[in-house]
Amino acid sequence: MVRLAELPEWDRKAKLEKVKELTGFDERPWVSPPPLDQCRIAIVTTAGVHRKGDRPFGPGATDYRIIPGDTKASNLLMSHQSVNFDRTGFQEDYNVVFPIDRLNDLARRKVIDSVADLHYSFMGAAQIRELKPKARELADLLKADGVDAVLLTPI
Repeated sequence: MVRLAELPEWDRKAKLEKVKELTGFDERPWVSPPPLDQCRIAIVTTAGVHRKGDRPFGPGATDYRIIPGDTKASNLLMSHQSVNFDRTGFQEDYNVVFPIDRLNDLARRKVIDSVADLHYSFMGAAQIRELKPKARELADLLKADGVDAVLLTPI
């Protein structure tokens, strides 16, 4: 991922303007989860990852893709739309953006209780406010699946 200091001035200013969009997110819907060894955990990423055969993310996409936990690495694609996005880490080890192997290892070692059956991917180059309806929808799906905590991989 590119650093702000490495961007041209016009691009740096545009990205810093986006931070102003974050005002108004003063709600604190967070709750305290049970101890980690009693938590069911799901992955939510903004890496634009999806399964082969799913529709790719397009520019400004605000929807998400569902990724079953048993999806093989060879069946994962990334269609993130940002030109500033470095895909090298994903190409070398998909766990960088979708750490399912690490979660499964934590469950085997009883560090966490279980790994959710379903995980979710957004394309992170979208307008923040436009993601809110889908984020609320996703929260309901996570609750229905008994997920106690989410591992966010913001890209």
